[in-house]
Amino acid sequence: MHLAAVVCGDRVEEAFTMLKSALLFSLKRIKFHIFTEHALATVFDKGLKRWPRFLSPRFQYSIYPITFSAENAEEWKNLFKPCAAQRLFLPVLLKDVDSLLYVDTDVLFLRPMDHIWSILKDFNSTQLAGMAPDHEIPKTGWYSRYARHPFYGAAGLNSGVMLMNLTRIRGTLFKSSLIPTGLSWEDLLQPLYEKYKDLIAWGDQDLLNIIFHYNPEYLYTFPCQWNYRPEHCAYGSNCKGAEEEGVSILHGIRRVYHDDKHPAFKAIYDVVRKYPLEDNMAHALFEPLQSKFLDTVNTLCGRVPQIFLKQVEKTMRTMFEQRLIVPTKPQPK
Repeated sequence: MHLAAVVCGDRVEEAFTMLKSALLFSLKRIKFHIFTEHALATVFDKGLKRWPRFLSPRFQYSIYPITFSAENAEEWKNLFKPCAAQRLFLPVLLKDVDSLLYVDTDVLFLRPMDHIWSILKDFNSTQLAGMAPDHEIPKTGWYSRYARHPFYGAAGLNSGVMLMNLTRIRGTLFKSSLIPTGLSWEDLLQPLYEKYKDLIAWGDQDLLNIIFHYNPEYLYTFPCQWNYRPEHCAYGSNCKGAEEEGVSILHGIRRVYHDDKHPAFKAIYDVVRKYPLEDNMAHALFEPLQSKFLDTVNTLCGRVPQIFLKQVEKTMRTMFEQRLIVPTKPQPK
C-alpha cells in the first residue's frame, strides 16, 4: 500500500502522528511517500529510523523535495497552505506508482489503512479517484453558499483524504472549460490555475472540485466516516456512516488538535501522539482514550464517544484474536 503526505512548516509532529496511526492498525506493508522541504528531510529520515526495529518489516519510506513541474513554482508552493498544492502533481512525480492514498498531515487512521485501500477494487471502469463530500447538508455547506467557481455535486469535495489510481489519471483526458478536446492531467493544471486563481479560496482543493465538476464520472465518492471532521458532530451528529460503523479516518481541520474548541478531536490526537510504539495497545492506547473521553462528554462531539472509539476497539479485538489463534498440526491417529 502506498501512502503520501506533504509536510511543510510546523506540521512535522502532526505528520509523524499520522504515520504512526497508519502503521499501528494496518495489516499489509506500507510505503510512505513524504514530500517535504529540504530542511525537514533529515528530520523525517532520523525520526523514522528511530522507530522500533520490530516495525521495520511493516513499512518503507522515500523522502522527496517539494517540486512543482509547472510554471510559477513559487506561486504553486504558496497556494493556500504552504506546499499543499504538491498533491496535484503526485501523478506526474510518482510515475512508477500505480495507486496511492494521499492524506493531509492532520489525519488520523482509526482502523486499518487496508480497508480504504480495498476501495480501489470498487472503482468502476471510469473512476480514478475517491474523495468525500465537503459537507453532508448542501444548503449549509461552504461551496453551495460561497464558491465563485464550479464545484463537484451539491456540496463540493474535501481533498484531505484522496485515493488515486495514478495509472488511470496519467492515461486520461480531462474535460474542462478550457478546450473542447480535453487535456491530460499534467497539461491541465497550469491553465486551470491561470483561469481560476482569482476565484479560488481553498487552493488545490478548489482546483480538484473544478476538475471533477467537469468530469464527475471519474470520481468515487466516499461516505463521511472516511473523512470525519468537526462539522460532522459540532451541531448534532450528521454522519450516518460514523453512527453505524464508527469513525474510520479522523480529520482535524482548522488545527483542532492544538486548541480546546473540540476536545474530543484533541483527546484522540494527544493519546496517539504520546503512545510509545513498543507498549501494549490495550493499556497504553485504548484505555487512555477511554479515560480522556470521560473529560469530553459535556462537549458537542464528546457526547458520542462510541463513534470515535468503535473502530479502534474493533481493530484491537481483531488483532488480539489473531495473536491468540495459533495454527496447529493435525494430530496423528
